[in-house]
Amino acid sequence: MSPGRSIYRKLDWILILCYAALAVFGWLNIYASTYSEGGEGMLSLATRSGNQLIWMGVALITAVIILFIISPRLYKPAAWPLYILSAVLLTAVLIFGNEVNGSRSWLSLPGGFAVQPSEFSKIATALCLARIMDGYGFKLANTGDFLKVALVILIPVALIALEPDIGTVLVYFGLIFMLYREGLPGKILVLIGYAVLLFLLTLKFSPFVSMLVATGLTGILRAFYARRPVRCFLIYAAAITAAAFIPALLRTELLSEINPLGPEYWLLIIILTAAAVAAVILIRRKIKGWWPYLLTLLASLVLIFSVDFIFHNVLKPHHRDRIENLLGISQDLMGAGYNVNQSKIAIGSGGLTGKGFLQGTQTKFNFVPEQSTDFIFCTIGEEWGFIGSIGVLALYLIMILRIIMTAERQKSNGTRVYGYCVASFLFMHVFTNIGMTIGIMPVVGIPLPLISYGGSSFLTFTILLFIYIRFDMERWR
Repeated sequence: MSPGRSIYRKLDWILILCYAALAVFGWLNIYASTYSEGGEGMLSLATRSGNQLIWMGVALITAVIILFIISPRLYKPAAWPLYILSAVLLTAVLIFGNEVNGSRSWLSLPGGFAVQPSEFSKIATALCLARIMDGYGFKLANTGDFLKVALVILIPVALIALEPDIGTVLVYFGLIFMLYREGLPGKILVLIGYAVLLFLLTLKFSPFVSMLVATGLTGILRAFYARRPVRCFLIYAAAITAAAFIPALLRTELLSEINPLGPEYWLLIIILTAAAVAAVILIRRKIKGWWPYLLTLLASLVLIFSVDFIFHNVLKPHHRDRIENLLGISQDLMGAGYNVNQSKIAIGSGGLTGKGFLQGTQTKFNFVPEQSTDFIFCTIGEEWGFIGSIGVLALYLIMILRIIMTAERQKSNGTRVYGYCVASFLFMHVFTNIGMTIGIMPVVGIPLPLISYGGSSFLTFTILLFIYIRFDMERWR
């Protein structure tokens, strides 16, 4: 068999065909999202579809270079220099970057071009993680190894958060799936979900409700491992039921006149007092295994009382408005909730088979802002309907499952780690982007991979994917 035919057979054509299908379909929808009768043609450089075609050409050349010219052995020594360069660019964008929609995420280049360093940082981070975790004797359970990995992830996350680019920060949190595959305890995932739950409950309802939930969940968990679980559960249930009446008691005529504190502060005093008494008793009786529950409860209280500060001092006003609209705290269909409302109208109007290519009324009359970038999925839903939307999701699902499946077959730990990084980034982008267009995620400004208009995102996912395909070819040696 000739060398050329051998290389041809080693290529992962399933991933390549899915990539090509998404890229071409995205190009068609970029044109549809900006189409107007009597306007420029699909290939005109005066249109976004024309500019995207240039980026597709650049990406094609880049993919060929990655597959057939660059040796995969070069990525390991280049991982740290690329990571340091990405950190420098992320720092530079904070100083010299252009502010767009309240975020300083873009660096201007000669010729009127601009790049988004946070996109390319994903490549450097994935390669660096692959190098570290491919080291001899690496174990994520070791404290030193875990801290190395955490630091590699947290440095770009911190710099991106300062821009702030909340969407890309969410994407980086997707690396938790890769870490779980490599040995991160499932308890960490549960704690992250628990923290998100408390944050949302505090925003949606009140700190008092969140404290009841935190105390209740801690008590139920403790009861499962107690010597007398039923007795322990009943005691916690009675205490939480009694605590739930605190707001009603404080509203009585006598207490309302002399009470300067809200119900959450009274509940905080009761919990801290009870926790201190319980700690003293448990220490004296030399009972073991109680401190993780106590620390979890105390950490929960700190988080609950930090929510207000984080929400009003860390998040930007437009982020706060979008989260409040998502949670139903406020409803502003002509302001912060306008994009999502119009997007849902567009997707719903598409029905089963859609209105047809270039026939979307929401598109033609520009009802949805950013329809060729962050909200391009509503164009797909309106013009291609439920069937077209499911087709796009199926392509993404095939890509993600294919990457995971082939990653499990790799001989190198580094290649497996890199594959899971690519799959995690891809999943988080798809989930967050489509989630915000249908109203189940806050609007954070994140592109749909290979479909949304934008050179930085398209090129980043091309490089991420084809480096993995090149790594996967080494499996046949």
